[in-house]
Amino acid sequence: MFAFIVASILLTLAPGPDNLFVLTQSALHGRKAGIMITLGLCTGLIVHTTLVALGVAAIFMVSTTAFVVLKLVGATYLLYLAWQLLRAEVIPTDRRKPLTMSSRQLYVRGILMNISNPKVAIFFLAFLPQFARPEAGAMPLQLFVLGLSFIVVALVIFTAIALIAGKLAGWLGASIRAQLLLNRAAALVFIGLALRLAFSSR
Repeated sequence: MFAFIVASILLTLAPGPDNLFVLTQSALHGRKAGIMITLGLCTGLIVHTTLVALGVAAIFMVSTTAFVVLKLVGATYLLYLAWQLLRAEVIPTDRRKPLTMSSRQLYVRGILMNISNPKVAIFFLAFLPQFARPEAGAMPLQLFVLGLSFIVVALVIFTAIALIAGKLAGWLGASIRAQLLLNRAAALVFIGLALRLAFSSR
């Protein structure tokens, strides 16, 4: 378990679509937005954990059609997020309206961001069983425990990212140029991630 937790921390800290998403949204809209998205992302990880424990994720390993369809859905969603950032209005703090998205919408966005990426399911399918031992008991239960442990690690680290990046929101709100640059940088990140996902293989 110690080795698993250490590996989970390192993997969660590595730059990827989830932590970059939390970072950019927290910096643009504040820590509350980042925390709600974090909760959504971790809920998505519960879905992936369940799929792996039940063996459903193996379908993506053997079915080319299922993998291609889901990864294209995920890439399309990332491009949609990039398009929203590129067309977002940039205004100073004193004229800015409150974030129009509700906590529920941010939460759902985090879920969609996570479950629309089949590579997460495949990653869990390859990663979790390495730390399970058949002689220690039922494999599905062990995989659930490992998956939930990974989710706790992700929740702590992503929340820390949201809190740190959220401190930038006030400064960004006062700088139109900084907002514009961050929007464009975040859009480019999402476009790059979308292309990487669209052209990825199992």
